[in-house]
Amino acid sequence: MSSDKLDKVIAEARKAMDARALTYRGQALQMYPHICGRCGREFSGKNLRELTVHHRDHNHDNNPPDGSNWELLCLYCHDNEHQRQLEKTQTKGQQGSGVKGATHNPFADLKSMLKDKE
Repeated sequence: MSSDKLDKVIAEARKAMDARALTYRGQALQMYPHICGRCGREFSGKNLRELTVHHRDHNHDNNPPDGSNWELLCLYCHDNEHQRQLEKTQTKGQQGSGVKGATHNPFADLKSMLKDKE
């Protein structure tokens, strides 16, 4: 590889690295240790891509420069956190909107059904 091509590749790599550092993920990775905030798993090298930034208030537009709305979570803990939030939101909606849970009990008359078959 010629010197000019190598210089160009290095310059592009540095530019990409600087662009990543400007993102909230890049900032969070510089601020916090590379450890999942829930399970405590450590990340480095190739598996660092499995470490995600979770917005504590679930607002992806809320990115304060001090990182106070972020926490680093592994993919599994991040998915679990969003599932818990989704279930919490759905439950609140049901309680407040008058929507009732299931009331049908398919086994309510099982004893008499079995007697009828005998």
